[in-house]
Amino acid sequence: QLQLVESGGGLVQAGGSLRLSCAASGRSFSSYTMGWFRQAPGKEREFVASIHSYAYSTFYADSVKGRFTISRDNAKNTVYLQMNSLIPEDTALYYCAGGVGVYNYWGQGTQVTVSS
Repeated sequence: QLQLVESGGGLVQAGGSLRLSCAASGRSFSSYTMGWFRQAPGKEREFVASIHSYAYSTFYADSVKGRFTISRDNAKNTVYLQMNSLIPEDTALYYCAGGVGVYNYWGQGTQVTVSS
């Protein structure tokens, strides 16, 4: 099992940057695919980015490609989301998730608000 705790959210002006962190506790963190999702008010939760376990392959939603970067540090049991060139449409509650095949484990989320 994994317990996930996100941090790093906040209020930022358009064009700014934030770095989200997701600290995981539990065994075998390195074997899990980790992802970031977000949910804006009145909208469904959507995929943002993922990073696979040992291969470190990464995938991004088209809306964030070139602006966001996902990374992981298996020694620290942590996954990151570096967000640059933020736009108001990035405003959402950002969730960290982990799993093998499916995302079984979810954090509580961290709020990101981008002002115009």
